Amino acid sequence: MNTAGPIFDVHVRLAPRPGAVADLLSMMDKTGIGRAAVAAGGVVDLDRLSAQITSGGGVRTDPDNETVLHACEGSGGRLLPFYFANPHRAPDAYRRVAHRYRGLELSPAVHGIGLDDDRTAAYVAVAADAGHPVYVVCLGRTGALADDLVTLARRFPMTTFLFGHCGHIGIDTYGLSRIAPQANIVAEASGCLTVTARVAVQRLGPHRVLFGSEYPLQHPGVELAKFAALDLTPDDWHQISWINAHRLFGEDVP
Repeated sequence: MNTAGPIFDVHVRLAPRPGAVADLLSMMDKTGIGRAAVAAGGVVDLDRLSAQITSGGGVRTDPDNETVLHACEGSGGRLLPFYFANPHRAPDAYRRVAHRYRGLELSPAVHGIGLDDDRTAAYVAVAADAGHPVYVVCLGRTGALADDLVTLARRFPMTTFLFGHCGHIGIDTYGLSRIAPQANIVAEASGCLTVTARVAVQRLGPHRVLFGSEYPLQHPGVELAKFAALDLTPDDWHQISWINAHRLFGEDVP
């Protein structure tokens, strides 16, 4: 299958270093990605993140949302900013600036606060008022399971939730089965195995699967190769790579 554009990458990060914006835009140009949704990166180093995913815990570090916002505002519409929440703090700051962002990210792996926590729900309530989609990566522990995401999604039925990476491991087909009946949860497929991406398309339908790369941790070309291996129809690929993202953000599809 040809995975040529147009492509909308719904999950990239902006590294906290000089030149990161130019590098991101250059990579997008090289891989045929026209637009991308951007969240702050570098909140926790990889070794610490890996340990927290495995053993629990979390940091209280604030993501650099302001740098993401400024980068996106200067991109001519190519980059859309997500607000990366720190649920250790009340959502007052997010509420004040929500109109300048396009979505919300919550990460139990980073901050150690579950999807069943009132502090998480407080942020989602602000996102619901702002019309923001909510990106979440689940974990293999109580409070951050796919079932916990389903419970949260039922509390906010008008909000769209992204099931990040198609689950907490590369082969979380069980998680896909749990979210499948909940129509306001869609799957973002960066980082999962090819078989998992295939199962996501089969169980959810191409209208509920979105392309993401997790750049700079993952090269977008790897994710494009994964979808190329699925041998999707051109219409299904266009749905996944372009149409669904515009619908997610309430935009007309160009």
